[in-house]
Amino acid sequence: MFINQISLQNYRNYEHIQLDSFSPVNLFIGQNAQGKTNLIEALFVLALSKSHRTNKDKELISFGADNARIACEAEKKYGNVKLELNFSSRGKKAKINGLEQRKLSDFIGTINAVMFAPEDLEIVKGSPGVRRRFLDMEIGQVQPSYLYHLQQYQKVLVQRNNYLKQSWSAGSKDATMLDIWNEQLVEHGVKIVRKRKQFIHKLQGWAENIHMGITGGKEKLVLSYVPSFGGVEEEDEAVLFEQFMIKLSQVKEQEYRRGATLAGPHRDDLTFHINGNEAAVFGSQGQQRTTALSLKLAEIELIHEEIGEYPILLLDDVLSELDPYRQTQLIETFQNKVQTFITATGIESINAGRLKEAQIFHVHQGHVEK
Repeated sequence: MFINQISLQNYRNYEHIQLDSFSPVNLFIGQNAQGKTNLIEALFVLALSKSHRTNKDKELISFGADNARIACEAEKKYGNVKLELNFSSRGKKAKINGLEQRKLSDFIGTINAVMFAPEDLEIVKGSPGVRRRFLDMEIGQVQPSYLYHLQQYQKVLVQRNNYLKQSWSAGSKDATMLDIWNEQLVEHGVKIVRKRKQFIHKLQGWAENIHMGITGGKEKLVLSYVPSFGGVEEEDEAVLFEQFMIKLSQVKEQEYRRGATLAGPHRDDLTFHINGNEAAVFGSQGQQRTTALSLKLAEIELIHEEIGEYPILLLDDVLSELDPYRQTQLIETFQNKVQTFITATGIESINAGRLKEAQIFHVHQGHVEK
């Protein structure tokens, strides 16, 4: 997978820009708040239809503008493809080779991207919500059906929570109505849980080996899924369905009192253990950073395994955060394999001597020059 061209219009601090003739490695150099991150964010948005920095699409539109447009031309193993996303107050429209897509899930994953930024340390030490978002975005790239079930689950979850709140305030409980919401919630929930377990199992295989290599064989990394119902290893949908229904019956009275759904994939978590110790609690900052790095490098290999070609790699001000050894490990991983886009405040913060076929772009106040 190779990006040949990208164009932005009224996107963040870019009024209009078109960049082409990219190299295997592309460096965007400039001071903070000049627009470096906006460029690679746009590539990420073209892969997943949403930003890694905000859930509000309106924030992607330049101040004072009514709409924004981002587009790219990419080279894939089966041929070239043109992607386009348009944002406005009415929502977003996606096009592939000029044809508007009825569903965003048909657009997501046309190109694949792995983003590594300093805030990714939160995947290891942050809240469970951060880790669930990580799982949802990465699985959604390679399995569009996952996004469908996730969207349906979230719709039912909102409606079920509203029902629980109204029932508690009204002092009445309709068991038949709750059964209907339970059936719908569980139907989509078990598919989400099953796909998460499968994804984590595959990610574990890659991440463990990569982490072992980075630490010189001294540390073993183990990823563990922590579901709110059922067994960790269970993947049979019929069994998961029954386990989920049993759990909902057990917490039913608590749910009425709290007005919220207390079991399901929206309450699951992912943990990381290094040599048996939980990284978020007992790991040093260096160990947590290595864990995050291992995860991202594992993602690259997992996507290649799933779709048969490598994604693009987006490194947002992250090389300067790594010590020389980890920086070298990262560079050697993507070199000659993955098209990479890197942001940095200065070339001196990067081990540029190890970068081959690198092209430098200078970014200043929404303008880019080679």
